[in-house]
Amino acid sequence: MKKPFTQTYNPLYFLASLGNGGLAVSFFMYLMFMVKHPDTPIPTFNHVSKIITGDNYLLAGLTVLAMLFILIFAFRHFVLLFQNVRAFADYKKTEQYEIMKNSNSEVTMMVLPLTFAMSVNILFILGALFIPGLWGIVEYIFPFALIAFAIIGIYGLKLFSEYFYRLIVKGDFDYINNNNLSQLLSSFAFAMVAVGLAAPGAMSTTVATSVVGILGSIFFGTLSVLLLILKLVLGFKSIFRQGISGENAPSLWIVIPIMTLLGISSVRVGAGIFHNLLEMSPPPVLYFFILGTLVSIQAIMGLMGYAVMKKTNYFADYIRGEKNSVGSYSLICPGVAAFVLGMFFIHWGLVKTHILTQFSTVYFLLILPLVLVQIKTLLTLYRIDKKLLCTGNCTEIYREENCLN
Repeated sequence: MKKPFTQTYNPLYFLASLGNGGLAVSFFMYLMFMVKHPDTPIPTFNHVSKIITGDNYLLAGLTVLAMLFILIFAFRHFVLLFQNVRAFADYKKTEQYEIMKNSNSEVTMMVLPLTFAMSVNILFILGALFIPGLWGIVEYIFPFALIAFAIIGIYGLKLFSEYFYRLIVKGDFDYINNNNLSQLLSSFAFAMVAVGLAAPGAMSTTVATSVVGILGSIFFGTLSVLLLILKLVLGFKSIFRQGISGENAPSLWIVIPIMTLLGISSVRVGAGIFHNLLEMSPPPVLYFFILGTLVSIQAIMGLMGYAVMKKTNYFADYIRGEKNSVGSYSLICPGVAAFVLGMFFIHWGLVKTHILTQFSTVYFLLILPLVLVQIKTLLTLYRIDKKLLCTGNCTEIYREENCLN
């Protein structure tokens, strides 16, 4: 039987599934903000079907293209998810797993709930776009979504508590090998759960469902922020003492997807509170301030991380060169996240405040850099896949050497 991965397995391979799921979400953003859906919070089958069957062939073609990319990357997400689940089950029987469980690398286990939460988001998007009439019964679906995210959140808490309490009891945190920001995977995972719970909180018209979603999102979002602050301090302390770990340099960009998730969670929680509890519309300037601040943080971390990776020759060695690292998949999420939050800022921060006119020349000029980031992310994923995903005669046995392509 074929082994799906070229490198000795570790949980970071779940990032391959996560990145593909994120790209599916990125193409959904075109429909989210460019397809009119005044009667629902997100575009549904009814909205896109009217465009596809309409007489504007260019718009219909672009809509079909976006939906096709959503399907492609959603399919890749689930295929890689199933491959990872199977590989992880075998990995747990190895000595490498026990070594990982007693080191700083145990935090990589948080990539599991992170990816599972993305899967629920993808299923929600696929259901809304491709199942006719699903939105008519969405209030019955929201509770199941809350349960799914709650289970994933509890699973994440279990994994993280085992790791965190081990460090507290034994005090064996390795500061020397903490010269990166990979510990922020825990913050990333809980932020993904928070944004998932915030969706029913914002979209449900049933107050009880909305409140449960809002409170759950606040809990996991707060936990994410606390871990973000703690892990940033510890990470930069080690970086300033030892210098950045070259192979883990992309971890500097992990703040970018965390900002996107916390930003969307904040907007959704705010919308749920204003609509369902205050029975009024939130002021658009609030979106402008929150999203503008988070986009600024992303830009700062993005420029800093890029400069460091150029200085350490990361792109030349690990993307275009011969060196391989499973951690390279962590480059995909920041590209997706920058695109997604950028789209939210343009539409909710600028268009809703009437600073910018939608579909104007300036509007498309502002979107163009985001499209270029999306394209660059796609090309990077293609290059990483060629290195790290098997396309030839790969065996199922886990071993130190790479498999043959």
